[in-house]
Amino acid sequence: MNTFQLECFLAVADYLNFARAAEHLHVTQPAVTQQIHSLEKELNVKLFHRTTRTVKITEEGKIFFEDARRMVDISRRARKRFENPDERKIQLLSIGSYSFGQMFLLAPVLRKLSKQYPNLHPRLQAVPFQHLYRLLEEDDMDAVIGFKEPDNKKIPAAYREIIKVPLVCICSPDHPMGQYDAVTIDDLKEEKLVLIDPAKAQSDAAQLQGQLISGRTPADVYFCESAESAVVLVEAGFGISVLPELMIPPDLPLARTAIEELGLVSFGIYYKSLKDNEPLKSMLKIFKEDLSGKEPFSWKKHILE
Repeated sequence: MNTFQLECFLAVADYLNFARAAEHLHVTQPAVTQQIHSLEKELNVKLFHRTTRTVKITEEGKIFFEDARRMVDISRRARKRFENPDERKIQLLSIGSYSFGQMFLLAPVLRKLSKQYPNLHPRLQAVPFQHLYRLLEEDDMDAVIGFKEPDNKKIPAAYREIIKVPLVCICSPDHPMGQYDAVTIDDLKEEKLVLIDPAKAQSDAAQLQGQLISGRTPADVYFCESAESAVVLVEAGFGISVLPELMIPPDLPLARTAIEELGLVSFGIYYKSLKDNEPLKSMLKIFKEDLSGKEPFSWKKHILE
């Protein structure tokens, strides 16, 4: 079955006349007749009753009509997409991350980027951590957004820092710890903890989690698969969590408390090459401008008493 057969069928069904159908299609009448016979043989049904005077569509033909029309429409749309070479040219930009929370940071960046590149087609992927950088190495991604990995992980890509952010303690607004501007690591050791699976946590957060759970019973620790699920449990009052500030949705009713003794962690973009990738170059610039304009987490050195 091919589109010419279907177009012949639809033309005969519209005109109920083989000669007029052939004229409409700019072919000979025998050509139309041959295509209809071939189609009937393939479908194993009679599509038209034909006499020397009349042509009538059969019940089987009526049933097939809508299918034929849809198939021809799909074929025409597919051809039309590629009629103008300038219009069909698109610019793919594949970006990966291991957290949906980090993906949400891209919306304002991509909005600005789309104005520079009208044919931009972003491809966003949230991929398990263990596969993320392999996809980048194999050129299945243009870039990975996330926190800087320790040097001993030897990521096969260049890294561009966008912003430095603090690790913060989050808790429900009615939690006593939420009333303070800053706490120490020792202050956290008696609290119930909502933590991310160490294999999926940002490296600095994973190290701090290791300190906090030392000597704790399983009943005091809730492990989560992602920062998003940890935030939900914290908001529900199951305990406190420790996360990079950038991973916490700003509009949630959570108390954010700075942690003394801790420095800032680096957030940025890993990429193999910027060569011949103008959208990625522009994205790096826009991303840095957008995040650099954010108000940093401010806190006073007010320690729990």
